Order: sequence, then C-alpha cells, then structure tokens
Amino acid sequence: MAPRLLLLALVAAAVAVPPASAAVASIDLGSEWLKVAAVHLAPGRAPIAVAINEMSKRKSPALAALADGNRLAGEEAAGITARHPAKVFSRMRDLLAKPFPYARALADSLFLPYDLVQDARGAAAVRADDGQVYTVEEIVAMVLHYASGIADAHVGLPVRDAVVAVPPYFGQAERRALTQAAQLAGFNVLALVNEHAGAALQYGIDKDFSNESRHVIFYDMGSGSTYAALVYYSSYSAKEFGKTVSVNQFQVKDVRWNSKLGGLEMEMRLVNYFADQFNKQLGNGDDIRQSPKAMAKLKKQVKRTKEILSANTAAPISVESLYNDIDFRSTITREKFEELCEDLWEQALTPIKDVLAQSGMKISDIYAVELIGGATRVPKLQTKLQEFLGRSELDKHLDADEAIVLGASLHAANLSDGIKLNRKLGMIDGSTYGFVFEIDGPDYVKDESTDQVLVPRMKKMPIKLFRSIKHTKDFDVSLSYDKASELPPGVLSHKFADYAISGLTETTEKYGSRNLSAPIKANLHFSLSRSGIISLDRAEAVIEITEWVEVPKKNVTLETNTTDQTLSAESGTSDSTTDSKENSSSGSDADNSSTTNDESNVQDTITEKVLKKRTFRVPLKVTEKTAGAASILSKELYSEAKSRLDVLNKKDAERRRTAELKNNLESYIYSMKEKLEESTDMLTVSTEQERESFTEKLSEVQDWLYMDGEEAQANEFQERLDQLKAMGDPILFRMSELKARPAACGSARLYLTELQKIVKNWETSKPWLPKKRVDEVVSEADKLKAWLEEKEALQKSTPVHSLPAFTSEEVYKKVLALQDKVSSVNRIPKPKPKVEKKPPKEDANKDKTDSSESASSEPEPESTEKSSESDAPEKTNDSEPESHDEL
Repeated sequence: MAPRLLLLALVAAAVAVPPASAAVASIDLGSEWLKVAAVHLAPGRAPIAVAINEMSKRKSPALAALADGNRLAGEEAAGITARHPAKVFSRMRDLLAKPFPYARALADSLFLPYDLVQDARGAAAVRADDGQVYTVEEIVAMVLHYASGIADAHVGLPVRDAVVAVPPYFGQAERRALTQAAQLAGFNVLALVNEHAGAALQYGIDKDFSNESRHVIFYDMGSGSTYAALVYYSSYSAKEFGKTVSVNQFQVKDVRWNSKLGGLEMEMRLVNYFADQFNKQLGNGDDIRQSPKAMAKLKKQVKRTKEILSANTAAPISVESLYNDIDFRSTITREKFEELCEDLWEQALTPIKDVLAQSGMKISDIYAVELIGGATRVPKLQTKLQEFLGRSELDKHLDADEAIVLGASLHAANLSDGIKLNRKLGMIDGSTYGFVFEIDGPDYVKDESTDQVLVPRMKKMPIKLFRSIKHTKDFDVSLSYDKASELPPGVLSHKFADYAISGLTETTEKYGSRNLSAPIKANLHFSLSRSGIISLDRAEAVIEITEWVEVPKKNVTLETNTTDQTLSAESGTSDSTTDSKENSSSGSDADNSSTTNDESNVQDTITEKVLKKRTFRVPLKVTEKTAGAASILSKELYSEAKSRLDVLNKKDAERRRTAELKNNLESYIYSMKEKLEESTDMLTVSTEQERESFTEKLSEVQDWLYMDGEEAQANEFQERLDQLKAMGDPILFRMSELKARPAACGSARLYLTELQKIVKNWETSKPWLPKKRVDEVVSEADKLKAWLEEKEALQKSTPVHSLPAFTSEEVYKKVLALQDKVSSVNRIPKPKPKVEKKPPKEDANKDKTDSSESASSEPEPESTEKSSESDAPEKTNDSEPESHDEL
C-alpha cells in the first residue's frame, strides 16, 4: 500500500493540469490478468489511479467468452468457466501471431478445452459454439475492449488513447498484432511499452539521482514468464529558463527472460499431482484430465491452494463433485510443493545470471533487485534469490501487481497532448532483438561494404534508419532477427517481413541513357518506433547526371551567379538549360537602335559551357508482402473482423441496457411497495382505491418480472416501468409537495419582508434610482403577495389527494422573477456629475499660449530619448547574463 500512496502523493506535483476532457489510460495485459490505470485530473480524485472493475477489484481476468450468442469478458467470463470451460478463451495474449501447431501444443499442455483451428494465414484461431471462427486478434480485442470500458467508467467519459504494456520477449509479429487488436477494440495505442520500462519509470519518478547514480535489476515473475532487466539511473544537467537544472534519467542496459517459466507452471505441477491422486481414488482407469469441466474446477481450487502455501506450511484442497458427483479432498505441504517444482528454482535464477554475465557486472555493483510480479511471493523463490544475491532482505519497494501499469500510465501522460509531466525522468529503452536486412533481386551483387545489421540489440528507441544500395532493377527487401539473438516464442524463422520495391527498373530505363556521374542508387528509409516495431517506410531512386550546358556569360557578377546556380542544381529535379538558351536567343533579337543597347546585347549573347551536375530523386513503390502466421490481418480480413465486433458491441450495449432497465423496474417495485406499507404521507395524499389499484398493478408486474420477464427485451421492461410510474408518480408528486409547497411559501414571504427593507434602504443609500423603477418593484411584490394569499386559500379547500392548486415550483419561479427585477434596479449606477464648460479665452492670449506651449514642447522628445538611454545600462545590469538566457 505504501508505494501506491507515495505515487499518488507525488503525482499531484508531477502532472500538469490538462483540459477538463483530457484523459489517457494504461493497460497491463498479462497472460492471466489485466490491470488498468487512468490519468485524469478532477477535483477530489487522484490524478493517476488504478481503475476498478464492476466487482470493485483492481485486477481483472484476461478472459473473453462467447456463449449462446453473447460475448462476455473479464469477471463475467470467469463466472462461467467452471460450467462452460470450452466457451471461455484464456491465454489469448500468448497465442497472438503464433503458428497453429505451437498454439495447439500450448493449449494442450494447459488443458485448455476451447476449439482451436487454423486460419488462412496459418495462425491460430478459435471456433465459437455457433460455428463462427474468430482470429486471436479479435479475441484479444474483446479483452482490450473490456479494459477500455473499465477506464471509461473510472474517468466518466470515453478514453481513446492508451499505452499497453508488453513483455520484453514480444517479437515483431506479436507487437503488430497487438496494435491491430487495439484498433479493433476502438482505441488508439500511443505506444507499446516494455513491462520492465514501465516498472523502471514508476521506481524512478519520485527519486533524485543527481548525487548518486545506481544500477537496479527488476526481477519479474508473472503468471506465464520471467525476466530480469538491468536499468541504470543517473542525471544530467540541462538549461531551463536560463537556469541549470538536474534532470533524472534511466537507461535499460539489458534484459533476459524465460518465456515459459511463471506461476502458472508451478500451478500445473500441482494440478497434475492432484489429478493423479484423484485418479487413484477413482480406481477405474478413468483420467479426469479428459474432462474439461473437472479440470476447470481443479485448476480453480489449485490456484487458491498455491496462494495459501505462500503464507502457510500446509494447505488443504476441496472440490465438490469434481467428477461423476465424486468429491475430492486432500492436503499438501509447502515442502512437497517445493519438491514438485525442484527443477524450476534454478531455472528462475537464469535470467538474472545472464543479465549480470552479459553486462560484466558483479552482484556488489547492483544497488537493488526489485521484485515485481505475483509469483515472486512464493517463499522458496525468494529464498533462492536471497542465497544467490547474498542478501538477507530483498527489495520490495514497488507494488508487485501494479508497478507496471502505474509506470505505463506516467508514460501515457507524457505522450498525451493534453497532459504533461512536470517532474522529468528521461526514459531510454532499447530494442530487445537485433534486426538485419537482406536484398534479393535480378543481377543484384551483394556489396560487402553495406552494413546488413539495421538495429543492434538494445539499440535505443525510437530511431530513423537509412541504407543505400547500388542497383538498377526492381528488388525485394526482407527483415530478419539477428541470428545472434534468441527468437520469440513459437517463431521458427528468422525472417519476419518482406517488401517488394518497384519502379527502379522503369526509372533506370528513363535516365540510364544519359551521362551518369555515379551508379544509380536506391535509398531505403527504415524506422524503429517507440513501440519497438521496425518497418520500411519508403524508398527512392537517386540518379546523378553530369552534362555540359551553355550558360550566358556577361560579366564577373554574372559568372558568379552562374556558378551559384550550378552548385544549387545538384539537389534539383528539373532541367533549366532550355530556359537559358531561350533567354540568350531573345537577347540577340533585341533593338539595335542604340549603341549602348548594342553593347549590352553583345554581352548578353556571350555564352560559355559549364559542367553541370543534377541529382534526381524518384519515389519508389514499397509493397509489403509478408505472409504466414506472422502477417497482420489484411484489409479484407480486418474489415470482416471489425464488422463482427461491431455486431457484438451492439448486442452488448443492448444486453447492458436490458439489465439496467430490469434492475430499475425491480427497484421501483420494491421501493413503492415499501412506501405503501410504511409511509404515513403516502396514506395522506392518496385514496384507498388508488392504493389498492396501485398495489395490484405492482404485484402483477412483479409476477411477470420473475416469470415471463426473464427473456424479455429492454423495451418491455421500459413499457411496464412507464405503466407503474403513470400510477405512482402522481402520488409521489403530491407527497413531495406536501412539504415542499409550504416551505416555498415560507421562503417567498421571508423574501417579501426582506424586500421592504431593501426598498427603504434605497431611499437613503441610492436616491438617484428612478422612482418609476422602484414603484415597479413594489408593485410586483404586492402582486406576488396577493397571488400567494389567493393560492393558499384555494389550496385549503382542495383535498390533499387531488391535484394541488399550485406547486412549489411555481412559487420559486415567481420569486426568481422578482429577484431579477430587484437586481436590475439595484445595478443602476450613480449618474456622473455635470462638468461646466469654461468660457473661451481671448484670441491674442490663445495665440500667445499656443506659441509658448509649442516652444516648450519641442525639446521633450529629445529629453525622453536621453532619459531612456541613460536608463538602459541599469536595466542591463539587472538582467541575467545573456549566455544563460536559454530555454
């Protein structure tokens, strides 16, 4: 709790005030859970906070389900897992852009019973119970749509920009697929941030590194993976408003991982252990691993047992009707659990050992090893880390579950247009994979001098990249992982992207016959985004031509100008030789009637040959032709997926509206029945016949609600609610007026009494007020008083169970109208005193005065200038030195 409170206290000073509508979110999408944080400044609320879901929980299951034509996500999907395990889709993040065989093997190892199929790309997809096939991107989009809804509910308005945290081992295909899934979910991804960078940002935002730099290792064991990241914190000096300030920063030096080791692997050891126990209990050769419902129940209870073992030396497990109505009960000790996972403890240390080995650092060089991730709570893992690090205490300054999402929210605020961080913390993250490019094309000869490595591992992001090749025909470009790097999970080929470059052959044919000063080149422009996605953005052909051209030679000045034009033509794309010749010809045809003109024309017609160099840059067409499981959805597939999700969104909205109206109807019935039974005011303002009819109608609708209403549509609930309100609202109105009307009349009389004092005070304090306007106020007050007396007399003769003679709202409207009139009179300003004009002076005196004034006023500008000049040095001395006046 302490780190969370610390961050919230800090953010008040760390986030600049945005417009009222500015809000961004961050999503930590894990293998099993998701967390959402929102950045939104509103009175009385924390500017950055973890958003809670519909069950008031700070983390939600990363699940989506398709059951009976309805889409469920998060807590709703988790609620049907035990009854319909085949309809609930889990671990979808880990199946993004994965080949079908890999996805099938992963699902089988985790006893995931949903129907996995292969899509047209060769990637994994799922088939719903109605036969419709959904890509993994669509299922992930459903989960992200749910997460976006949590942010919307927290902020109170739609949040359309978010940062999504991803594990460091995510490759190019996974990052692109996740970005596309977010687009399907309906929000814009400001960036994908590596999980370790988010945690490092949250760790450093409230610290000062100006006096001491430090190396920190972030060790994260979550549900599905483990990694260790080495981060270096330091500071640098910068100029701000003429002053030198210290700015903190961090740089991710290295990160190593095990993409298969996590808390879920430990749970599966327990699942198999208890499954074997129950199979022995059955004794008939049956294996509950073949029963999806039995395994769903067992996995749910095993999770609880594992959590208990983190705080106790032994834990029970109890599953009612696990299989064939047979209950299962057992116990396990922490010692036995640690024995089942014996081989995992050493594997858990591998990432941190690799980070230290690759960086050449010793344990003593590390300032802290911060633990994040839910699985780091396992006592045996902490013991192994303590033994390896030689420390009696481990660093746990961050919230193990929320550090990443809170750090990602700070990154989102920094990237947002409407919200900025006042406290600066520079973030330098690097690419977790190295990338190379290859050229393939007809007659292409590989240039050994061309650097094939585009991005070395841990190269900072974002960055623009440029490569140039010598070639004359269309060619292909492929991007691959550096063979020295480990491939992403499930990826079998180093190549992940293919591009076709066209237009170079045509360009060569067009310009190849001209005098080339250099071989034709193709420039390739790449970019590595802050999300860690590398792409070939554009390409262009570069043609350099050298030719002799005649240019006018008039004089030295003309020659100088000609030289300047020749030099500047190197970067041009148009030929100006023809224009020069035309100008020379027109000069020779000039008028010869004057000798001076003849000499000028002779000078104009003198030409000289100049070697001119021109460079042409012709854009080339870049077409991506990546295929296979690593490719993103095509425009057609994306459009189809978007249409399917839009239909589900509408059904979800209608389902939520139906549930809301049903709840409103049920609440109205119970509320009105309670009032009819207990409220004495209700008895006063209604007749017995009204109450009997209303009670009968309430019972009728209540019976329908719990019988035929279970499958009713939203409009049916609304219709019956309107019927009840038509009978009940008049009674409620009369009941509210029973007290509101006398209160309104009392307020009106009180104001009329006060108004008499106001008018009397005007006579002494504001005598300039027009008598007619004051009389109008007094007249309106008398009318209001007479109207009140008349209506109150009429109300006394009106039964309380009938329509009131007048309402409290009418009283307040008349009082407000009178108040406006009083205010308009009270605002009348005091008239300005009349100023008498002075008599005109004699003309002679006037002329004399004018001449003297003119004489005395002429030197004044000089005096003013001298004064300003004499003041200037003083201003200069008071200002800061010019060298420090920087932004």
